[in-house]
Amino acid sequence: MKKQRQDALLRLIAAEEIPTQERLRSRMAEIGFDVTQATLSRDIRELKLTKERRNGRRACYAAPVQQPLPGQLRDLFHGAALRTDYAGNIAVIHCHVGTAQAVCASLDALHRKDVVGTIAGDDTIFVLMRTEDQAKEFAMAFSELMKTGGIGC
Repeated sequence: MKKQRQDALLRLIAAEEIPTQERLRSRMAEIGFDVTQATLSRDIRELKLTKERRNGRRACYAAPVQQPLPGQLRDLFHGAALRTDYAGNIAVIHCHVGTAQAVCASLDALHRKDVVGTIAGDDTIFVLMRTEDQAKEFAMAFSELMKTGGIGC
């Protein structure tokens, strides 16, 4: 239910200019998602929604834009990493032997605000995240990147 609700929320803000939580809550109810203000606030935070001005008008909710990784970086992550996991606020990336340090250095170059620091061995990288939720999200996004070679983590 959460995934469907959050997907609907993202579709709404992509299609309409919605300036307030109350308006967003009202529109969600109209399409069948009767959400509380607390749930809506949590969804906004989890989806990392921001407010931006469109055409000089009022600030409205917007989803963060994911930038594609540069080709070489995407290929490195896709080809070197084997699997990911997380425990607490630490994400772990398992790599082919001898590739972890290159993957780690490339990850550091992204300067992610949610990453406190990284450490790499020969085939394993520990990524210290600020929260457990961020570690889980990072591990899932990196896992998807390894499968598809797609949008950046």
